[in-house]
Amino acid sequence: MRAGEPLPAVGEVLASLATGLWHWSTATGQVTVDAEAARLLGLPAEGTVLSEAQTRARLHPVDWNEITGVVQLAVAEGTLAEVRIRIMDEQGRIIRVVRSRSKPSFDPEERAYELIGTLQEVTEPRPGTPAGRTAVTGDWRRSREAFLLDAGRALAEARSTEEVLRVAAGLAMPGFSPDGLAVFGVDGDRLTIIGHHGQLPGDEGPFTHMSVDTDYPAAEVVRTGRAVYLSSPGQYKERYPLTWPLAAHFGRESWAFVPLTVAGRTMGAWMAAFTHPVAFTPDERSVLTTVARMLAQALTRAGAAETQRELTDGLQRSMLPTLGPEIPGMTLAARYIPTGGGLQVGGDWYDMIPLPGGTSRTESGGGRFALVIGDVQGHDVRAAGLMGQLRIALRAYAAEGHRPDAVLSRASGFLHGINQAENDTDLRFATCLYIEVDPVTGVLETARAGHLDPAVRMADGTVMVRATAGGLPLGIDPAADYPTTRLVLEPGEALMLCTDGLLETGGHDLDTGWSRVRAILEGHEGNLEELADALVQAVHGPSSHHTPGPLADRRGDDIAVLLLSRHGADGGCGPAAAPVRTPVRRTMLTVAQAEPERIAVGRQQLRELLHDWPSDDQIDSAVLLLSETLTNVLVHTDADALLVAEVTGTPGERRIRVEVTDSGDDLPHRRHPGELASSGRGLVLIELLADTWGVAPRGEGKTIWFELYEADGPGVP
Repeated sequence: MRAGEPLPAVGEVLASLATGLWHWSTATGQVTVDAEAARLLGLPAEGTVLSEAQTRARLHPVDWNEITGVVQLAVAEGTLAEVRIRIMDEQGRIIRVVRSRSKPSFDPEERAYELIGTLQEVTEPRPGTPAGRTAVTGDWRRSREAFLLDAGRALAEARSTEEVLRVAAGLAMPGFSPDGLAVFGVDGDRLTIIGHHGQLPGDEGPFTHMSVDTDYPAAEVVRTGRAVYLSSPGQYKERYPLTWPLAAHFGRESWAFVPLTVAGRTMGAWMAAFTHPVAFTPDERSVLTTVARMLAQALTRAGAAETQRELTDGLQRSMLPTLGPEIPGMTLAARYIPTGGGLQVGGDWYDMIPLPGGTSRTESGGGRFALVIGDVQGHDVRAAGLMGQLRIALRAYAAEGHRPDAVLSRASGFLHGINQAENDTDLRFATCLYIEVDPVTGVLETARAGHLDPAVRMADGTVMVRATAGGLPLGIDPAADYPTTRLVLEPGEALMLCTDGLLETGGHDLDTGWSRVRAILEGHEGNLEELADALVQAVHGPSSHHTPGPLADRRGDDIAVLLLSRHGADGGCGPAAAPVRTPVRRTMLTVAQAEPERIAVGRQQLRELLHDWPSDDQIDSAVLLLSETLTNVLVHTDADALLVAEVTGTPGERRIRVEVTDSGDDLPHRRHPGELASSGRGLVLIELLADTWGVAPRGEGKTIWFELYEADGPGVP
């Protein structure tokens, strides 16, 4: 060839190199070859179109299996598929060895492969190595054992009948993959169709509810427990003339009907149909029989799992209540997620209980009701059963009109009695939070039995844990006391009750879990139902894997969430519109003479109230002064202390006002403590650290107050 002359055609170049071209599409089932490729296959040297069966007949069976595996691996790795293929004549003799190189592609919509490649004659295979064992994609051996291992793994991982059938339809058997599948079950004396693949919807109609006495291959398999192999349409028609018309229009060439046997019992039949003739050699029958056994076991497991899920879901639905009618002025939302393992039942529950003696339900107000959330120890059937009994008992005690403390005391005695009656070492207890709600005033009467404290999302989005008095979990002490704490849900605020599963899921402890949940509560914008979904998704959905907790134990727990919001002035559950001097944030706490430990609770609540205050020094000062004023009341009087803390104003111009009220008559006075004195510095500290302070007589008692102004703004004079 001289410079400047046009290049010869690709076909001429390949022909001069004794290289043939071929194109194979599994979607159409056709193989197109040019003249040289036809010659290499032992056919007349002219371009032609072959079926897969015709092509397969010219190749060594072992090499055909090799092609299937190499193509799949090449698609997965994005590489070339190269194999050595032994070409056979009509008598089964090897006439030559060729090398095939192709670039396969896969269409996920059609679920079909397409290959364009070359064929070129090569010398005999290397000594000691069967032809077709060397490929560009690696040492790929798609043997029968490897296929069965893959099939067994895939079927073992299937969790539902639908998934088992999908896996069965995708099995690529070595060298003789069927293109039509059907799984028959037995219902009494009738065949049923569990599922099918490769047929159009509705094609299963004539075979549904067919009597097992019918002259049909699947029926015979169910009756006898022996497989039926039909290698040709003629054999099918001769052996089953009555039902041959039902199968004739599918256009299949070979059929295998294999029994599905579990523990010696035939539970159905599996049909594998082929569009090309299959001789069903002993090796092929062995593969089909093994797959049928694995398929039967997978279907049995999936059926048992589905029955169990249906049972447990029904059990949980029957035990968990509906939230009832709408509450004027309030919105309620709840979620329950069982643990991901075991029976998927557990001891977590929530409830809403209408209470007697409240105001009549009208357009402007509603009757009182109780919110209950709790957790019985354990995640098994017994925990679910105790949960159901305890829930009924709580409803009964509440319906009798008892106060929250009495309801929990009676419930604790009830659960303790169950533990004693069963005389078992597996004693159970339960945590519980019981809140009596007045929807007109927003007053919450709370009693707690070892449960998590409630949290309140304020109108501006700030979230605070409301510390409440509590007692032992239910069932431990039948005479336990449960003191009552009064809270107020202001307009625009939302209350959250939850079980520990919401916080500890994903390996978190209570502290890190609360930080995660608090961020969701403060950052969420939307209605209460959307907030409930966001909380569950944040800890139970895929995103939880991105923020795992510090604990090594990642086992799941039941999750119960109950949300209650009081509508703002705009009628929604967000901030009140145009409020008249509504405090931005407000917290109240009672500290009794016998409860000095609640001073620490007051300090914690004040820090939460000032969580976004710009000056850490001012936060520390406010906490110190609060501690001093509360301690002075407990030390120098015989009265209890009432703490009220408010944050008002806009960011940059906010003011924190703290008031501590008691019923004592003695007013505080300045003292001059010595260097070694252990007290007497309270007013000195207030004068040094507070922007302004004072003492206000209240008729019976007094109030000591102090204010701090935000350091970054002018404050309030």
